[in-house]
Amino acid sequence: MNKEKIAYDEYFQQVNKILGSTGLLLAAGSPDKPTNAMAIGWGSLGIVWGRPMWVVLVRLSRFTYQLIEEAGNFTVNVPGTDLDKAVAYCGSHSGKNEDKLAKLELAVVAGGEVSSGVIEACPINYECQVVGKSDIVPEMLAEAVKSEYYGQGDYHRVYFGQILTAYADKKAAAGL
Repeated sequence: MNKEKIAYDEYFQQVNKILGSTGLLLAAGSPDKPTNAMAIGWGSLGIVWGRPMWVVLVRLSRFTYQLIEEAGNFTVNVPGTDLDKAVAYCGSHSGKNEDKLAKLELAVVAGGEVSSGVIEACPINYECQVVGKSDIVPEMLAEAVKSEYYGQGDYHRVYFGQILTAYADKKAAAGL
């Protein structure tokens, strides 16, 4: 794919539509651990602290949580509809047990600004540096949210990832 730099919000509506439907692929890795991907359906693309930011939620029980903690960065990869099955697979299998991206034959290329890899087949990619993180505090949640999403007590860490660069295959992204 031929990708070029974009403004972080150039495909804002398309990205949010996919985030709320099939989901995106959050990837993290470090020089000594291969990039792993997980599906995310919750997150926010916008401005925090005057910086372009991805705010993402990752459960502490997830393998990707360990990778983000080690790397201090992550990528958000926006798939086309041709990757719906890959997103579903990444959301239902753990990277602790297998290299999901290799199994799915999804090429990972090195990030230009971060150690985490980028999923090449995704038309839009964001490279993010963790600039803040906070754990969900159960006592601060509405009871309805707590009972609906945290019945097992498996809470999230919220990561604030400053977008260092974003790029897209504009031809493929136009079809999102």
